[in-house]
Amino acid sequence: MTLTTLLQLVSAGLIAPEDAPGLAPVAETFRVAVTAPMARPELAAQFVPSLAELLTRAEELADPIGDHAHEPTPGLTHRYPDRVILHATQTCEVYCRFCFRRESVGASGHLPEEALTAALNHIAKTPAIREVILTGGDPMVLSPRRLGDLLARLAAIPHVDVVRFHTRIPVVNPARITEDLIAAMDIRPAVWVVVHTNHPAEITPEAAAALRKLSRAGVPLLSQSVLLKGVNDDASTLETLFRALIANRVKPYYLHHADLAKGTSHFRTTIAEGQAIMAQLRGRLSGIAQPTYVLDIPGGHGKVPIGPSYLAQEADRWQVTDPKGHRHAYADVTRGDVQPPAPAPILAP
Repeated sequence: MTLTTLLQLVSAGLIAPEDAPGLAPVAETFRVAVTAPMARPELAAQFVPSLAELLTRAEELADPIGDHAHEPTPGLTHRYPDRVILHATQTCEVYCRFCFRRESVGASGHLPEEALTAALNHIAKTPAIREVILTGGDPMVLSPRRLGDLLARLAAIPHVDVVRFHTRIPVVNPARITEDLIAAMDIRPAVWVVVHTNHPAEITPEAAAALRKLSRAGVPLLSQSVLLKGVNDDASTLETLFRALIANRVKPYYLHHADLAKGTSHFRTTIAEGQAIMAQLRGRLSGIAQPTYVLDIPGGHGKVPIGPSYLAQEADRWQVTDPKGHRHAYADVTRGDVQPPAPAPILAP
């Protein structure tokens, strides 16, 4: 059962009865949905309304990553030359309180046919587009039949090489990962799945089984997480999460610095705090378990890595900091330093 009202959250023990009336304006402003696997105290902060959401800071934006600034047709974001984001639906199984699309998700269902056709036409007439990212909302809330139709239409566009799902479904409602869904994903463009998960408690036995179904079907799996104050903003929690993902054949891909969405300041760490956590993880996890810590520049200017720097230039050399914090000199070779090889000796006949 999905919890969608304050009364249901009270019954589940996720909020106190006396707090419910005060939270009504929050629930009316930003939708509530918590699936049964996520209705746990250690996960509640991600999904349960908080009065802090009514505080909007000056720097916060309704469209923090600039989806609408790069929208050639409704429901399509074309920010980078070789890939687009197709907002297949505005519906989610859970509504995360920190979501950068929190002002639009849940407002409507799947993308209307007229808008979908216009989006597909834009993709078809733009050969530079090689990858289509299905998001929303959560594209996996769509039925296997509807998804199968969408994927078939994308497969008919010769220059589309990759279709990428951004989804929370394998962890928040793993029962949706059915054989019909997996069959629909068996198409010519390579289908990749990027699972959004933020806390190790989300990797339940049922979620692990869903991930196993996908990996056994040959679907490559990545993950993306958001650095959230009070949820996962310490190296130990993230280490446990990333180890659990690797154990389930999911490569940690991105750790996002929390976006400047309205009413989400209580979730944001400082960039320096995030860099310090990533520096701790560098010495504790192997490379395959390390995501890239990124910032989505407000206004739609794209993602950039913001991980800690291990290099500092000093005169004609670099100082390199190792994972234990020790510094080492490194002499860099510049173009002017390179000496031509000595000529080969001429041997007598």
